[in-house]
Amino acid sequence: MSQSHPTTAAEPDRECPVPMELLGEVYRADDYDLPYILEEIEPLTRAKLAAYLYSKSHMHQLGLKVARSCEREDLIKVVGEIGSVIYGQAHLKPGAPVEAPSEDVPAKAPKKVSLGGAQAKPPAKKISLGGSQAGGRKFDFD
Repeated sequence: MSQSHPTTAAEPDRECPVPMELLGEVYRADDYDLPYILEEIEPLTRAKLAAYLYSKSHMHQLGLKVARSCEREDLIKVVGEIGSVIYGQAHLKPGAPVEAPSEDVPAKAPKKVSLGGAQAKPPAKKISLGGSQAGGRKFDFD
């Protein structure tokens, strides 16, 4: 005889500022539909949603997308100064080019990489046991 276990739906997160159905719509929306869904949400609730999503590692990027539709002041009202950070990150241009080194700074030569493994040995260093005081002394270890 097999036992059956009752199953329940996922419990809604008490911190989530919108109903689970709306959260699901936002999560599943593509880049075209997302702005239309977000414009139906009150501005402060939208800011809360942006902060909520931003705080979840697996929904961080979605939080930034939602934050793009928010006013900076609304984000600050909702979560304080971190709202300013979220707003700033949401409005960064993706893939900004990295500055090339200036002409005054010489470019570094690329490091040489050896794929020789154990066969490629560095040259042996000569070691003086006498230092500068050794002069012409010889050390025999026979």
